[in-house]
Amino acid sequence: MRFLAVIIFAIAVIAAAFHFAKPLPGTNFDESFLPKASTVHYVAAGHDASVAGLFWIKGLTELGESYLTGKEYAYLGHVAELSTSLDSLFYTPYYFVGGVTPVDAPDTSDFSVLRRASRVYPENWRLSLYYALRLARGPYPNRTEAANVMRKYFDSPDTTIPDHIRTIYRSFELDSMQTEMALETILNDVMQPRFKKFRKSFYTKITKLLGYNFFGQDLEKNETFLKIKTLVDGMADGKIHPAIVYRELLAMKKIRDDELAAEKAKEAAADSTAAMDTTAVVDTTAAVNAPADSSAN
Repeated sequence: MRFLAVIIFAIAVIAAAFHFAKPLPGTNFDESFLPKASTVHYVAAGHDASVAGLFWIKGLTELGESYLTGKEYAYLGHVAELSTSLDSLFYTPYYFVGGVTPVDAPDTSDFSVLRRASRVYPENWRLSLYYALRLARGPYPNRTEAANVMRKYFDSPDTTIPDHIRTIYRSFELDSMQTEMALETILNDVMQPRFKKFRKSFYTKITKLLGYNFFGQDLEKNETFLKIKTLVDGMADGKIHPAIVYRELLAMKKIRDDELAAEKAKEAAADSTAAMDTTAVVDTTAAVNAPADSSAN
């Protein structure tokens, strides 16, 4: 009976805090007051998991109301942080926050939640993938750390992990490299026995690295893709020297639109400068010849 009274008192305190709380100053969001996890832990009197559930339900309620009213709710990450701090095994906030948060969202309040998820549930590659994608494509890209998060799944005994997830850590590493270094790394991977069964994934990595996007196309009829495949297979089978393959693939690098625009801008600037120089020479020549013509007359 004594514990029941403590629980009721704790719930009453939390409900009162929610009821009388005001939005945090300096923001445009209807954000609810959230106490510190250490404070809630003291008040919960050993019932952290139950209180964590109450906070999470409150957060989901406010998120649902934001969908109905059209107002943005940017506090879900903070609610999940509090809930999982109280109960680190509370799986739902990890999965929900990882699933609904855009990979390029500027708010990084979900980072600590996803970091905890990867640590508490290391066998769950989906939770780790959520965190890795946020690290790689978030407002402060850290592809090296993203690769470190996913590297452990390459040799995992879990047979349900897809092949592209096992090697995705390599994609994060390659994204942080220059084209030449990344291409050399891929070709080195092709020759390693431990990557032998993943050879098909290297074709796609190389096409993206060289600036091509064959999404939705029949790759078996695409000449560029088939050429890349032939070169990689020839090197792996010992029929083509790696240096030749490296040189041929690098020569296939596609100039992206932004690079092409930059080249055109440089050419236009050069042409403009040349035209100005020509005009200046003509004006100078005319100025020099004018007195001579006048004297002759």
